[in-house]
Amino acid sequence: MDTLILIAELGRPHGVRGLLRVRDLSEAGLSAFAELRDMKGRAYRLTPHGMDVVAVEGVADRDAAARLTGTKLYAPRASLPPAGEGEFYLADLVGLRAEGQAGETYGKVTAVEDHGGGPYLVLSGPPERLVPFTLAAVPLIDLPGGRLVVEPPAEVNGEAPG
Repeated sequence: MDTLILIAELGRPHGVRGLLRVRDLSEAGLSAFAELRDMKGRAYRLTPHGMDVVAVEGVADRDAAARLTGTKLYAPRASLPPAGEGEFYLADLVGLRAEGQAGETYGKVTAVEDHGGGPYLVLSGPPERLVPFTLAAVPLIDLPGGRLVVEPPAEVNGEAPG
């Protein structure tokens, strides 16, 4: 199965005619996608209605729109344009080995998450670790080699900050 990339998240209803606020996570804009799917495989066709507002095909009133609040919409990785030279999609990091500068193993990247404070990597461990996705904490990404180098902050390793 193709890797799914999070493209958008539907927010609260906007008005009474079924429009919804949307958080667009794509660089291309939602109009670049004919169809998106939720994790259950249901298809959604979106029509942009101004900044951060969309109509969802088949949704005509506020109650129907409210039921979609929080729905995350995805596109297959293969449907996205190739990343540019030296660029990558965050989803491309999942599955990479996480190693320290000296070669110590921290596990594999199991997820890249962002809950508003910036993206972070979830490393399998043991123990499971959450590492901020910053240049200081992840100084090297080697996609062809299937690995990345991490320098977790002291707090991640259970040490008190100095």
